[in-house]
Amino acid sequence: MTSHSYEIALFGEFLRGDLKPVLNRVALHSESAHQMHSREVIFDPPDATLQREASQDPALLRAKKELLEPDAKWLLYSFWKPESSRIHPEATVRPWATVQVVGDALSFASALGYVKRSQIYKRGYLFRRGRLVIQIFQEEQVDPKTQEPIPAHADTLWQVVVKTANPVRGTQEIPLNRHIEAVLEVQALMKGLLDLRRQDV
Repeated sequence: MTSHSYEIALFGEFLRGDLKPVLNRVALHSESAHQMHSREVIFDPPDATLQREASQDPALLRAKKELLEPDAKWLLYSFWKPESSRIHPEATVRPWATVQVVGDALSFASALGYVKRSQIYKRGYLFRRGRLVIQIFQEEQVDPKTQEPIPAHADTLWQVVVKTANPVRGTQEIPLNRHIEAVLEVQALMKGLLDLRRQDV
């Protein structure tokens, strides 16, 4: 058993010509699907410069909001460094902490001393499969004047993230390996069409 909560994930990307076959295969093996459009703002911690000077990777704070859900609240979350590939060679397993914020999460993060680093918008599709979510999306850049998203170019790569929907822990009832196996099942289902792999991010 482990004291940390984790995200378990696999990543992939493909060209627009494969969009329909990828969507069809994912839909065939999912319980639900809907469109997604999310905004993510990434913050550096107050001591990020000191950490980088000491050759450490700071744990970035991320604020995320789903734009297509009228009552969606901001979610603040942070990842730590992924577990070693020697321990988990098949999938990215990284400690993950989340908190839902009522009100203005961006001001809240700034008040804690975090400094806005960048923001991106993601537009595409979200599928649910058991305890997993499968996101298929293109990243949209931000107009520096209006801060609104700029539609992705037609040739922008489509990205895929297969991951646990919520932070998970290894328990006696459901060991961490069971969650990893669920992610690897999707990897096997997509074989020959989409290469899903571990990524150290």
